[in-house]
Amino acid sequence: MVTRAPATSEPGGEAPRPAGPLDPSKPLPPLLPLWPLAMMFGLVPLWWLTGAFYLGWPLFGALLLALLLTRGRVPLPPASGSWLLFLALVVASATQVQSAASVLTFGLRLGFYLTALVVGVYVYAAARERADLVRVLTPLAAFWFALVVLGWLAVLTPRLAMTTPVEVLLPGGVARTPFIQDMVHLSTAEYSARSLNPIYRPAAPFAYTNNYGSAYAMTLPCVVAFTMLRRHGVLRLALLVSLPLSLPPAFLTLNRAMFLSLGVGLAVLGVRASLRGNVRVAASLVGVVVIGAIATLFIPIADLINRRVESSDTNADRLSLYLEVLRRVRDSPWLGHGAPVNVDTVSADAPIGTQGQLWMVLFSHGVPALLCFLAWFVAAAVICGRATSAAGQWLAVVPVVCLVQIPFYGMANQNLAVAFFAVAFAMALTVRERSRGPARPVARPVAVSA
Repeated sequence: MVTRAPATSEPGGEAPRPAGPLDPSKPLPPLLPLWPLAMMFGLVPLWWLTGAFYLGWPLFGALLLALLLTRGRVPLPPASGSWLLFLALVVASATQVQSAASVLTFGLRLGFYLTALVVGVYVYAAARERADLVRVLTPLAAFWFALVVLGWLAVLTPRLAMTTPVEVLLPGGVARTPFIQDMVHLSTAEYSARSLNPIYRPAAPFAYTNNYGSAYAMTLPCVVAFTMLRRHGVLRLALLVSLPLSLPPAFLTLNRAMFLSLGVGLAVLGVRASLRGNVRVAASLVGVVVIGAIATLFIPIADLINRRVESSDTNADRLSLYLEVLRRVRDSPWLGHGAPVNVDTVSADAPIGTQGQLWMVLFSHGVPALLCFLAWFVAAAVICGRATSAAGQWLAVVPVVCLVQIPFYGMANQNLAVAFFAVAFAMALTVRERSRGPARPVARPVAVSA
């Protein structure tokens, strides 16, 4: 005979079709395909090798937007209004751009801002209409593998650099623009030419090692969440194995803000787990911390960071840029200056309005734009923090990590789309949890011999 035995499951098993009254005379719209996300996030090594990782990213955003428009009405993630207002202010600040070269970089940054929102809308809609949530998160797991593999490539071949097909195809004047050159010329690691003792720090697939550290801190909570949503399988095992393997490349970036943002995020996670009595979250948190602590026994990360700080002027450079932004923003507080600018009044080699997304938005687009930008991340942190499942609580770490990184790392790149992907998925998971109410046992048939 056959009896039924209870078995609990993580929220994310069954899912209703999009909410709202259904007309029985009309067929349900087709599911949003996941292959565009798989191409965008899963084939990162290919886009990096061709030099299309940066310039091609907004094109994927255009593809996702076309699919959304073809599909028709889709739900917007919560707090999208603040980001739409931010985009409107960014577009308005284009009136302040003063050079032709700045127009090109302005357009590319706007493309990244738009692409992030499109990715968030697409992921939110795809997650809400599917029974298997894990399939939606899989492209982000593939992105993680790209970080690990290319990070190790940078560790093993730190001086590898080559010309890419995209670099060859671009007009000479465009390709020689420093900002574009960094994006299309392939290199595995970054080092400071001004440093007295240069240290090669993993950067691939990004142009800058800070972007690698930023992406790592954002994606790690998503990997842990994936292993909690998927209890078995080869992909889950591969992710578990990749976690300790990812530490050497991440540690060797020597990104202080990466460690700080992850530390704050994990601290918030630990406080929430203790207040809610979630033993599973607490156990997973301890496991991650222990793995990291063991890695420090083999990688003298504190000594390496101290040596880098002592042999460079990064702190003084950043401070001079920040002070100059605060001084100049008073000249145009409402719409900013349109884009970062090069001046000879600071000690840093970088333009004013770089070295941190907060300073870029403030200087380039003005105070109102910065408030809208921050409002989205704060709202995301609050909304995602309502998650009750272990996976949802880990995903809720991502907006916290982003808020810590905003003063130090630029996000007008692919990482903004990574953040929107994770946050939109977390929002969809939270909506499903709240619509179900308290978790109930799910009955599964189990064969029992008579």
